Order: sequence, then structure tokens, then C-alpha cells
Amino acid sequence: MALFLIGLVILLVGGFFYSKYVENQLGIDDRETPAVSKADGIDFVAMPKWKNWLINLLNIAGTGPILGPIQGILFGPIAFIAIPLGCVFAGAVHDFLVGSISMRNGGAQVPKLVGKYLGNGTRKFYNIVIAVLLLLTGTVFVYTPGDLIANDLMSVAEGSNAIWVIYAIIFLYYILSTVLPIDQLIGRVYPLFGAFLIVSAIGVLIGVLTKGAGHLSFQGAGLLADHPTGQKFIPSFFITVACGILSGFHGSQVTLVSRTVASERENRATFYSTMIAEGFIAMIWAAGAIVLLSQGIVPMDTRATLMVGEISRFFMGKVGGLLAIIGVIALPITSGDTAFRSLRLIVAEELNIDQKVPAKRIGVAAVLFVPAIFLLYWAKSNPNGFNMLWRYFGFTNQLVALFALAMATSFLLNSGKNYRIALIPGIFYTFIVFSFILYDPAVGFGMNYNLALIIGAVIAIAYTYFVVNKSKKNKDRIRAITLQ
Repeated sequence: MALFLIGLVILLVGGFFYSKYVENQLGIDDRETPAVSKADGIDFVAMPKWKNWLINLLNIAGTGPILGPIQGILFGPIAFIAIPLGCVFAGAVHDFLVGSISMRNGGAQVPKLVGKYLGNGTRKFYNIVIAVLLLLTGTVFVYTPGDLIANDLMSVAEGSNAIWVIYAIIFLYYILSTVLPIDQLIGRVYPLFGAFLIVSAIGVLIGVLTKGAGHLSFQGAGLLADHPTGQKFIPSFFITVACGILSGFHGSQVTLVSRTVASERENRATFYSTMIAEGFIAMIWAAGAIVLLSQGIVPMDTRATLMVGEISRFFMGKVGGLLAIIGVIALPITSGDTAFRSLRLIVAEELNIDQKVPAKRIGVAAVLFVPAIFLLYWAKSNPNGFNMLWRYFGFTNQLVALFALAMATSFLLNSGKNYRIALIPGIFYTFIVFSFILYDPAVGFGMNYNLALIIGAVIAIAYTYFVVNKSKKNKDRIRAITLQ
């Protein structure tokens, strides 16, 4: 319990002070924001601070900060320290920087920002990676809420075709939220989803504090436990927890909200604190999982999606557990909808397709949903499909973050600010991402563990040289673009 509480202090107190430092580096001021200067009633719509905060939280907090930590806690109580440190110094910094830099560039999506600060060659490669990630995200966030609804709300029999009806309804909502103006659907339903989310988080937290004393560690294990599958803490933990610490997917989400924030003074709360809130959610569900696992209430190999229901009912009873499950279902749905919306905006922005015309918005969206449906069918048809889908999602998610952190490094370096606040997390995650894909035997190359770490470290050094060098060489070009 002490380690859990120390982690919460690191998360909340550390986040409060470090966010102020990051804010100073950004030079937040009273300039006009894109929500005001480019208001169009569709994507550029000034909304209240509280609504932007809630929308951004629900956008970024999919099943990642729940399913990831539930699996990540199998590495041991060290998760209670790694999660808050990662959130404060990497995840929240990533979101704050990307959201603010987007606002400074007219609400531009990350591909344009990458092109401006790192060059068009990097942008073209990034476009491929982010498109893959958003498709994987959208598909995962149809699969997971659909299965939670089927298993925990409707008790649908395994193999029943009813699951496809549930998937179809979720897809229908995604289509509507992708093409309708942001304040007509997303802005109206999110407060309701947010209420369920808050109830579930508070309920599980109270349960952990009252029922979890003495059960927040594995018997006979210390700070670090052996993962049942044999995965190593470095690098697998950070890929497994993914969204609970750092997520490249968030870059596509904060740039959506950068178009609805009325004042830069709201940025720290809107972008940084929402990631701290996501870390808080991750800590709670990790604690809930370890209480059940350490007591043998559920076996160690229980699927993460099934663990959600077990944790909810154990701490909150049948009625409270039902509310908690609904809150968890809301998370992936409120990330899946904006994943597809972000992909529509990125495609439209890159191809210069006017999104004020409804027919053109629908046309772009229709093309995007076809591959997502095929991915979902493959994952559902393959016995190990979801596990493969989740791990590739985690890997691609962190890979995308490297581009955003590199872009933010360039922005800060060329602004004469402390660029290391973005560069150091980028270096660390470059090492993690490439070590993982080289070493992991299930989705990677199955390379010797020590050799994978060495090569990962070499690539991290190369990343450092590339980002700093590219940023300095692009200084004049960036200024020219800015002046235009």
C-alpha cells in the first residue's frame, strides 16, 4: 500500500510542479487561438474549459490505461512507480507540447507539424505509421467495448452472431461522430460518459483502499516479479502499459482539441492534467488487479477484458460493478470515435479535401472504415487475433510518439528553450521500442535479449543525433514557413 500511495504523490505533486516548468518553456500567452481565428462551426469551435478537459480525457483514455496496467502489474509493484514517473516526465509532456504547438500552427495535425519541423521526408514516413496506428486503434476500440458489452452486460454466448450486431452499432456511432460537427454529437454525449468514468474510478479506488491493504504485492516476490509469459520488464513493460504512461495516439487527439480551446491559458489543464488523470486511472486499475491476482481470486492467466468485470464486481458489488463496467466501456468508445475523426482530418489535410462539404466528409470517412472492418474480422476469426492486434497496437503507438517528441524537440530548440524535456523521453522510448521489436518472440524478430538491448541503445543514440542535427539544419526553413 505504501508504494501505491507514494506513486500517487509522485503523480499528483510531481505533475503539478513539472507542468508549470513545461508551461514556462512553451511561453504560454494571450494570443488568439485557432478556435477563435478559424471558427467554422465544424472542427474549429470554441468550447468551455470544462468540456474541453472532459473531451480530451475521454479521447485519450481508451482501454489502454485499463487493460494495459492490468497486464502490466504482472511485472510486480514496480508498476506503481514506473507509471507515475512516466506520466509526469514523458506522457503528459508529450500531450502538452503537441497540443500547444498545434495551436501555435493554426490547429495543424501532427503530420504537418512533423513536415514543418523535421522535413517532408520524415512527414511521408510518419503518415504511413500514424495511418496504421489510427486504424489499429479504431479496430481495437470496436473489439474491446463490443466484447465487454457482450460478456458483462448482455451475457452473449461465445461464438454468437449477436456480437456482430453490437460491433455494427458501435461502427454506426463512429461513422456519425466522424462526419458530424464536433459539438453536435461528441460534445453532447461525453459529459454522460464522463460521469460513468468518474464513478468507476472512484469506486475501484475506494475498494482498493478499504479491501486492498496488505494485498498490493505478490507473495514471495519483491518490487519486480517475473511476468508469467517470461517477458522482461525492459522493454516489455512499457509497451504493455502503453497508454497508461506514454501514447503516440494522443498526438492525434490533442490536435483535435487544439481547435476548440479558446485561450492558451487553458492548455496546461486541458493537455497536461488530463494525462495525469489517465495515469491516475491506470494506477487504480493496476491496484485493483494486483489485489485479486495476489489473493488467487482470479488466475494469473485471466484475460484483461474479463479482469475488468471481476475487479468491478469485487470492489463495487453487482450494481456498482455494472456502473464501473459501463464507465470502462465508455473509454474505448470515446477514443475510437475520435481515432477515426483524426484519421479523416489527417487524410483530408494531406490531400487538401475541403471538409466543410458534408458529402466530402462522408466520402473520406467511408474509405477509412473498410480496412477497419476487415481488421476486425481477422482479429475475431483468429484465436490469437486480439493478442496480436493489441501488441502491434502497443508497439505502433509508442513508435508514433517518437515522431511527436522529435517534432517538439525541434520546436523548443529553435525557440531557444530547454528542448531536453522532449528529447530525453524520445531517447528512452526509442531504446524501448526498437529493443522490444527486435527481442519479442511473439510479434518481433526473436533476437537474443542482450543483443536487442545493445542495438536498441545504438538506435537511440542515432535518434538523438538525427533529431538535434535535423532541427539545427532546418532552422532557417522553419522561420521562413512561420513568416509565410
